[in-house]
Amino acid sequence: MSTSAHICIIDDDAELSGLLRKRLSDYGFNVSHFPTGEAFFAPGEHPSFDLIILDVMLPGEDGLSICRRLREAGSPWADVPILFLSALGESVDRVIGLEVGGDDYLAKPFETRELIARVKALLRRAARRVQWVAAENPSFAGWTLDLLSRQLIDGEGVVVPLSSGEFRLLSLFLEHPQRILSRERIMELSSLKGGGIYDRSIDTQIKRLRGKLRDDGRRPSIIVTMRGDGYMLACDVTRSS
Repeated sequence: MSTSAHICIIDDDAELSGLLRKRLSDYGFNVSHFPTGEAFFAPGEHPSFDLIILDVMLPGEDGLSICRRLREAGSPWADVPILFLSALGESVDRVIGLEVGGDDYLAKPFETRELIARVKALLRRAARRVQWVAAENPSFAGWTLDLLSRQLIDGEGVVVPLSSGEFRLLSLFLEHPQRILSRERIMELSSLKGGGIYDRSIDTQIKRLRGKLRDDGRRPSIIVTMRGDGYMLACDVTRSS
């Protein structure tokens, strides 16, 4: 992986941001810094960012709201990996950060070596996703997943949008059809154990995903529960352009 990636930091802590800029630059990354969301979204041209490091507790618009804006359909940053930084380190805070569209969550204080490791892991995962998106769209049980728009399309052409977490989870199942995935395996496959898909949120994410697939009755037939073992995508997957 090339370290010429362009990293954006949105954080009002000047001392911390200065340290992160230096450390990231030492590893060969290009770095831009904005103290607030208002500064980031100010009119003008922005360079293409490969990853955004986003503080949760910002003056004015907070990081969660900024993340929602970044993930809006049509946003130039809709697919850019987002690493949250926050002094709020409880499990529920992490889950909320992931559910609004974040890809990882690091509680303050932290070791800069860990942040660098997470940045590299997120960039690796993003590179793999780009390779997968270049492949043909997967179809299953009357549905097609549009990999570019991250949307489900049913047999009638009706489009169903997915959250970032729902897309990641469905992608895992489509890459491993008719195979039982335990919660631990789901976290492992999401690349960052404890930073991708959290154990406590997996059941909730699957329930929501079943709803999007109209498979949320008493006996789901697409994503089935394997009692004591995990979950399985119980249908064939084909590829279509």
